[in-house]
Amino acid sequence: MTGRAAQLAETVRMVVLDVDGVLTDGSVFYGGTDQSEIKAFNVKDGLGIKRLIDNGIEVGIITARSSEAVARRMKELSVSIVLQGREDKRQALLEILEAQDIAPAQVAYMGDDLPDLDPLGMVGLATCPNDAVKAVLDQADWIAPFPGGRGAVRSLSDFILTAQEKNTPNQKADC
Repeated sequence: MTGRAAQLAETVRMVVLDVDGVLTDGSVFYGGTDQSEIKAFNVKDGLGIKRLIDNGIEVGIITARSSEAVARRMKELSVSIVLQGREDKRQALLEILEAQDIAPAQVAYMGDDLPDLDPLGMVGLATCPNDAVKAVLDQADWIAPFPGGRGAVRSLSDFILTAQEKNTPNQKADC
């Protein structure tokens, strides 16, 4: 599986990520009376996203939930393609592909649960954290060695950059 996945990774121009269960461990914490939602993001995943962007690979987010925490974190990481509140992830991905003029074969998608099956089936490199549901694991071309929110995105970034011979260690660590 990894040999074929490495070949697919060589042509990736964009990485599209789910949030809950991919960039987070899937836990949702609610604040006080203001109904704020709290999410924990892994800084290693953040550095992986920054490294992709710095190496000319666009990063996008599609999530069914809407959260100020996601908007803030993506702004910090310079991710400008952020589609929140989008339950139809297939349609959201089609919109991104059209707007960015990128072929589906040039996209890697990382998802972890049933709503991610459609976009996973549309892209060149289907990926997931190692704690994804079975249906997603079965569809993935590449499975991260880490669970969601615990370095899965960083490992995907390293995998793609290594396949493209761009995996240099020099990078600011403020992520």
